[in-house]
Amino acid sequence: MRKVVSRAPGALDDSAEAVRDFFRRQLAQDGGFRGRDGRSDLYYTVFGLEASLSLGIELPLDLISGYLDGFGMGEALDLVHLASLIRCRANVADIDAREVSAGHLMRYRSRDGGFNMTPGAEGGSAYGSFLALGACHDLGIGCPDADAMARSIAALHRSDGGYANDASMTASATPATAAALSVLHYLSCPVPESAIRWLLSRVHPLGGFEAISFGDGRGAPDLLSTATALHALALVGAPVGDTKDKHLDYLDTLWSTQGGFRGHWADEIVDCEYTYYGLLVLGTLSE
Repeated sequence: MRKVVSRAPGALDDSAEAVRDFFRRQLAQDGGFRGRDGRSDLYYTVFGLEASLSLGIELPLDLISGYLDGFGMGEALDLVHLASLIRCRANVADIDAREVSAGHLMRYRSRDGGFNMTPGAEGGSAYGSFLALGACHDLGIGCPDADAMARSIAALHRSDGGYANDASMTASATPATAAALSVLHYLSCPVPESAIRWLLSRVHPLGGFEAISFGDGRGAPDLLSTATALHALALVGAPVGDTKDKHLDYLDTLWSTQGGFRGHWADEIVDCEYTYYGLLVLGTLSE
């Protein structure tokens, strides 16, 4: 993803420096990047740090490392924030106590071989497995049982062709389907054509991707669904056809003069996460 985001400045043209200035402003005095409430947040630091490095922004890495040190090895963190800590340390080339971090990560392995937000869960979730597999890559360790993880993802495949995030959900969702396709890609497993068709069917008439299928025209696109769908489709080599310009037009409607992107049409806050997703869209479509 960082490699894709690094292609975004070429597509930003004259706006590239405005985006750099936005991320510079998001770096707090303690070394973390600001969340939506204006305070340092480990989750948002992933996006701020990775985007800043991709954009060639000079960062005070010692200060950022000091902020990360405040979380130890992630003993008290949930899966989202543990994966965030591991990713941040990988980005600043600071992966110490690898075995300790890996041990904490394995607490979130589900009984079916996937990963879930809840420790010791019966089944994995698409998002949990996506986060954990990325964390394994960042730690330089292999997936503990790739075949089991693939089976865990397969159990989330729904009859409409998409994937639900976990076993309790009957409806497919765009971010979950994108996560499932990404996991299958990195596990070198076949990706069902039905999943690709389902994902492509979530394109909104005005560009962007809808999160779920309403079937009655009530849906609206959002930047999370758009970025994850486009990235996953690119990973598995599925072209978006003649919808590229529509996606770029949609992204333009989310641009803010603050130098970043909003998450959807009704969103009034510009943050590190959604601005990162905007860059991911631009980088993906510039291939």
